[in-house]
Amino acid sequence: MTLPRGLVSVLLAAAMAPMLAKCADAAGAPAAKSGAAEVPAAGRPAAAMDDALARDWLARWEKNITGDARNRYCDREMGEEIGWLVSPFLNGFYYGYLATGDPKWCDRLIDWADAVVKRGVKEPDGFLGWPKADGASTASVKDFTTDNQLGEAMALRPMVLMAGDILKNPALKAKYAKKAEEYIRLSEEVFRKWDSRGAWREVKEGGLWVVPPFGLDPAGGKWTEGYERRAADGFSLPDNKQNHIACWLIAMHDATGKAVYRERAEKWWRVMKSRMTLREGGRYFVWNYWDPGGPWDSKPGGGGLKHWVGVHPNGGYYGIDVEGIVAAYEHGLVFTKDDIDRLVATNRDFMWNHQVQGAKFQRIDGGKPDPHWANSPGVLWAALVPYDETLRKVFEANHDPAGWGGLSATPWYLSRFAPALRNK
Repeated sequence: MTLPRGLVSVLLAAAMAPMLAKCADAAGAPAAKSGAAEVPAAGRPAAAMDDALARDWLARWEKNITGDARNRYCDREMGEEIGWLVSPFLNGFYYGYLATGDPKWCDRLIDWADAVVKRGVKEPDGFLGWPKADGASTASVKDFTTDNQLGEAMALRPMVLMAGDILKNPALKAKYAKKAEEYIRLSEEVFRKWDSRGAWREVKEGGLWVVPPFGLDPAGGKWTEGYERRAADGFSLPDNKQNHIACWLIAMHDATGKAVYRERAEKWWRVMKSRMTLREGGRYFVWNYWDPGGPWDSKPGGGGLKHWVGVHPNGGYYGIDVEGIVAAYEHGLVFTKDDIDRLVATNRDFMWNHQVQGAKFQRIDGGKPDPHWANSPGVLWAALVPYDETLRKVFEANHDPAGWGGLSATPWYLSRFAPALRNK
């Protein structure tokens, strides 16, 4: 299934639902490194959300997610669509548990997660995957039948977060420990899979992930041509996909304590920061959607780069990047409070139209909207809501708790700003 541009925009709105509720509570986060400030308090809210509004949002969200879950994307999607179509529900169930303390959301997450896991197939190197035709989801590599690292990372992250909570909660552990251990074990296996396929590359600024230059031969049950070049060829994933993967890895570190996951996430975030430039006297940030990561991103024979370089006209991608940046900051990695303040200024002072009701956001570079993404040249960077009261007001005034984007954004927000809902 290739997603049309309009649907991609809608799905990105859901993907912008912050992936950060657990970052604030990362137990035992070490002292900051890499120029970052102290491990922050994660922008804890100064005041709770209005109780009546919170309960209204919760009721509308629950009706929506339980109704929409009848689509059962978990029973059929493969490749990258596991990320865009299944993970909004997995995140919604996870944050639904955080917001309410009701274990029924654990059961729903397990139901959907297991439906995906059982459809995995063993590939030639012995690892489990969820391959599909044109599975790399980019025109920059051949249209192989292959699995997709982004889709797997997006789905595994809420599974790992839920597993971590289960293993820390005696009541949940008594019921779900085996399942939690299974999900962590699967996630570690998937990490080893992509690592062994040459998808990780060390670069001057840190490290990043690439789409491998090979796929599956459905007829022969073996790898296609390109497998022998797996350590040197490929295509660097764009920033938003790198940030999704980094957020999965930092969740893995939180759940397992293993340094390799934190180190890989940190190396990407070093690259991410190196790509961000200041404008207007250092007040605002701007960065490209994609930058080349190494020689593998050039076409053979000196034919230029495999992808264009510049600001993407769909602002949703930048919302995902900011989620990754905030996750890094909340773990004391790479980014500083000054960086967060500049991001707030970029979104609030430069991109926003300064209308609380009917808020709109322009492109990060102030460029002309593209007709394909006329409604999302820029978006509210929801991950910054805990750090700025104005952005929080904009969020509450414009958020649809029963929309597609609300599947995960609504319970995430309630888990941060409506503590009275828990166990009620």
